[in-house]
Amino acid sequence: MRFFLLTGLMFALMALALVTWPSVRAFAADPPPITTIAPPELSMDDVLHLSEADWKKRLTPEQFQVLRRQGTEPAFCGGYSATKTHGPGTYHCVGCGAELFTSTTKFDSGSGWPSFFQPIPGKVGEEVDNAHGMERTEVHCARCHGHLGHVFNDGPAPTRLRYCINAVTLSFVSTPAAEPKKD
Repeated sequence: MRFFLLTGLMFALMALALVTWPSVRAFAADPPPITTIAPPELSMDDVLHLSEADWKKRLTPEQFQVLRRQGTEPAFCGGYSATKTHGPGTYHCVGCGAELFTSTTKFDSGSGWPSFFQPIPGKVGEEVDNAHGMERTEVHCARCHGHLGHVFNDGPAPTRLRYCINAVTLSFVSTPAAEPKKD
């Protein structure tokens, strides 16, 4: 009986910590703008290699924990979990600025994390993740190898895939509306 009480208390404290994580609440209210951090001699197609110290300088503590330490932010906390609220545009990696997903592939999975059915070709890599006693497919930015989330085979057509992405790893850049043609 004591085991169950202690376990329940532990889960309650973990839930309280997630709910009171102030930087996640702040991010949800006002996501940071994208910043491209590549040195000028690198193009957006070059792989970006930085030291751990450089990553810590460039990322917030939460971004570092997820992108570089394969962490996971709490569900329903990120600024990009609501479907299509940002209009047309592109979701970029906050670590290196690489384009990852377009708004046309975003959908509401109900999972609490931004979900996409397809990445931009060649921009997202995959590898087997055996953490937590299960086998999943981890997805990462192909440019900086930052952890983004996981992909599951329960998504919508046409791919039937659900790229479940940590919002703290994304930055949104809107596509300017086309101006009407003048005669």
